[in-house]
Amino acid sequence: MPAPAATKYSWSTVPLEQLNPALSRRIVRGKEVMVAHVHLKAGCVVPKHHHVNEQVTYILQGAMRLWVGDKVDSQSDADGIVLESGELLVIPSNVPHRAVALEDTLDMDVFSPPREDWLSGTDDYLRQK
Repeated sequence: MPAPAATKYSWSTVPLEQLNPALSRRIVRGKEVMVAHVHLKAGCVVPKHHHVNEQVTYILQGAMRLWVGDKVDSQSDADGIVLESGELLVIPSNVPHRAVALEDTLDMDVFSPPREDWLSGTDDYLRQK
């Protein structure tokens, strides 16, 4: 039985999905993993949520503040984790989190397994204006 073929992608050819005026993304998926370029305008809020998928968020450009776990409902900036260009955060499965872009930001999110809600378009928490 032949090995599965590798697939090459270029981010510039992956369709850009506009979720709301401040948030867009490009998604590439494999069988067991999914990677996304997520573009957030300064001030963009990613509401509190959680998912079964393990997540790695890597900041390529810009900066964002994330509140994670028992700090997710805190209103204090001091309880957030600031990620800047070149930094990453691993978020375990089912841990609640939320974020705000501190400036125009490009992050790369990696999920295992792939986010079915993102693939099916049922991620309503991101699509609100």
